Amino acid sequence: MGHPHKALRTTAVGVVSATLIAGTTLGLAPAAQASTTAGVRFVDIAGDGGTILKANVITPAGAAGTRGFPLIVLPTSWGLPQVEYLAQAQKLANSGYVVVSYNVRGFWQSGGEIEVAGPPDVADASKVIDWALANTPADAQKVGMAGMSYGAGISLLAAAHDKRIKAVAALSGWADLIESIYSGRTQHAQAAALLDGAGTLTGRPSAELQQVFKDFFSSNLAKEPDLIAWGKKRSPQTYVDQINANGAAIMLANGWGDTIFPPNQYVKFYEELTGPKRLEYRPGDHATAEVTGLFGLPNDVWTDTGRWFDHYLRGEDNGIDREQPVQLKSRSTGGYEGYPDWKSVGATRKKIALAGSTTIRANVDSGANGGVIFLSSILDQIAQLPPMASIPLLPRRWAAVWQSEKYTSAQQVRGTAKLHTTVTATKESGTLVAYLYDVGPLGLGKLVSNAPYTFHGQTPGKPFGVDLELFSTAYDVPAGHRLALVVDTVDPLYIEHNPSGAQLTFSSPEHDPSYVSVPLRKQ
Repeated sequence: MGHPHKALRTTAVGVVSATLIAGTTLGLAPAAQASTTAGVRFVDIAGDGGTILKANVITPAGAAGTRGFPLIVLPTSWGLPQVEYLAQAQKLANSGYVVVSYNVRGFWQSGGEIEVAGPPDVADASKVIDWALANTPADAQKVGMAGMSYGAGISLLAAAHDKRIKAVAALSGWADLIESIYSGRTQHAQAAALLDGAGTLTGRPSAELQQVFKDFFSSNLAKEPDLIAWGKKRSPQTYVDQINANGAAIMLANGWGDTIFPPNQYVKFYEELTGPKRLEYRPGDHATAEVTGLFGLPNDVWTDTGRWFDHYLRGEDNGIDREQPVQLKSRSTGGYEGYPDWKSVGATRKKIALAGSTTIRANVDSGANGGVIFLSSILDQIAQLPPMASIPLLPRRWAAVWQSEKYTSAQQVRGTAKLHTTVTATKESGTLVAYLYDVGPLGLGKLVSNAPYTFHGQTPGKPFGVDLELFSTAYDVPAGHRLALVVDTVDPLYIEHNPSGAQLTFSSPEHDPSYVSVPLRKQ
């Protein structure tokens, strides 16, 4: 199934990604330790099965001998130590919260093995709440959980299984693990390699996890059902009915360019939540929008997290419940936009016709790609420099290209672009990657969005339909520019499944025309 160059690429990515995450971890620890105050206690908490979890506790000043403070529990991110949240925990404690942060099992000094938000991790969260209610002046009726990345996912899962949790802030987390790293039946190679590398560097992966990564990278279709079942068991989306029944107030925040947990998978989950809820998107990659808050710097994500808990745990009338629940920050402008729901984000749609018949050859990167994990989206976040490609120079042998007309006014792309096309392949399996570009007068394209799509079991020479949602975004196309859809077959972010010599033909039958539907903000 795989090619030798795939294995080499994956190995290289794993080493680089592990180095990146290690650098982040080592850089965080001293800064967080520097903010330690006398109010911090480092404790051992017995988790599920007696596994020791290393934790720290901060209580409000003058809380000795008193009761009734709201409790916030913070599970750590993947690969980061228990000092991760000390700066924010101190701020929360100063506001009147008891805060318990703990290193999740399998990482650093905590016991056990990495379970990837499995049942032991969910049970651990409840054990930490038990401990806090017994050993701190916390109020059992006012319990909240929050976290970044891994801590976000565990917090959502815990809210489905523990009715005591009244509010959650899930920052840069996941709702559907499969849609995060296996969207379009395509392995997100760099994302998985980073997680694998970081887990090996900073923790103790379980035998099950090691086998999961092995099966994931092997591209063995026989293992696909097992991988999907493993991921669904660890996805808050699977338990949305239980979360709704328990009634916790859920705040979700993510980055438009998150290459670990892309934004789309949060949308469906948000729409199915029936209790108090809020959805926030900002420019940036995985956890980059909130990372400055870990150093105690002003940060919008953590500010809203505090407001969320102030209202839903402390009962403050701070107005957050009356604000538009969907809050977006465009990648192109600095201001926030509020919407009553997700369907209002892209209120209108424009279709770009994908006319004609175009054949491309597989196995070669055309030059259109989604960039490099973390680095590309951070550049976009800081300097509005997303991955670029010269659209006129893309080799049509390996890339199919369609362009819109030149727009006379700015187009505010908001939401999820959708591709519909007809494909005829020369092999039964294959991968295509779709890219939406903002193309300037000189033909330079700036990446607006992308997404991969893999197929198996198709009859060679027989046309079949493809419907693909590109990753959600908020991007302003200037007047005088065009939008271009580019499709090729190779991208370093993903594992591709194109046999040697494969070709893909894209057509637009009269009875079923091909198009890309672009969501636009109501003018």
